[in-house]
Amino acid sequence: MADFVNSGWGLFVAIVTLVSIAFTFVLALAMSKKRAPGEEVGTTGHVWDEDLAEYNNPLPRWWLYMFYLGCAFGLVYLVLYPGLGAVKGQLGWSSRGEYEQEVAEANAAYEPLFAKYLAQDVPTVAADPEARAMGERLFLTYCTQCHGSDARGSRGFPNLTDNDWLGTGDPAYIQTTIMDGRTGVMPPMAAAVGTPADVENVANYVLSLSGSAPDAMKAALGKEKFVACMACHGEGGVGNPMIGAPRLADKIWLYGGSLATIIEAITKGHTNQMPSFKDALGEGKVHVLTAYVWGLSHSEGSGTAK
Repeated sequence: MADFVNSGWGLFVAIVTLVSIAFTFVLALAMSKKRAPGEEVGTTGHVWDEDLAEYNNPLPRWWLYMFYLGCAFGLVYLVLYPGLGAVKGQLGWSSRGEYEQEVAEANAAYEPLFAKYLAQDVPTVAADPEARAMGERLFLTYCTQCHGSDARGSRGFPNLTDNDWLGTGDPAYIQTTIMDGRTGVMPPMAAAVGTPADVENVANYVLSLSGSAPDAMKAALGKEKFVACMACHGEGGVGNPMIGAPRLADKIWLYGGSLATIIEAITKGHTNQMPSFKDALGEGKVHVLTAYVWGLSHSEGSGTAK
């Protein structure tokens, strides 16, 4: 991949571009020879239906002038704007610069509105209909790819509409997660648990914690081996929000609650990452988005859990 950002590619692009314009000009010049008065026009040698011949008439002058104007326009454009590899052009224009200018103009227009909400706490913002509508649009733009348009998540991506959080779930936690991102890691635990049979026993014990119907004998054997998991998930699988370790004593699963998926999690572990949106959104938009996400699991943003 590094080859495509090498400075030599800029020179290559510049040469190909200039040669293309030069070739177009020479081709037009070669076709600009006028037919002398009275000169008989020859054919190209192509004949169809015995007598339908293709004559070799010169191109119309207006057509040739369009070629010349096109070449001249191309050269002027390449002097003023970037088009010759790394050459920036005399006007200094760039698509990145135009984008940054548009973003700056948008921020100047919207920052006062976001500043108003930034001065309010999250529950207050979540209760504001206008702020919720803004937060929803931000969510649909930046968050639906993982959490879904209804915020109910999918395999490996948490449901944001309930009160089962990998962390504390309070406004500060949500805002920090959106701003800085989060990496969730469960290491492979098969070696710590023991044999494949021990892994299956622990998986059955985990199922028993959520009130599922595991193999009772295997679950009883797995309880002793579960001690390897208690450092994160706690005794009885109650979880640890401070380190993002999920609660296992319920029927809410991030990767699935079947015996096979639990065995897979113990054996291979899981790694998942939420990116940081600090640079993309800024503090004001993150605050509004935080209020929207927090409000999804609270009735009308009042702070009353569903």
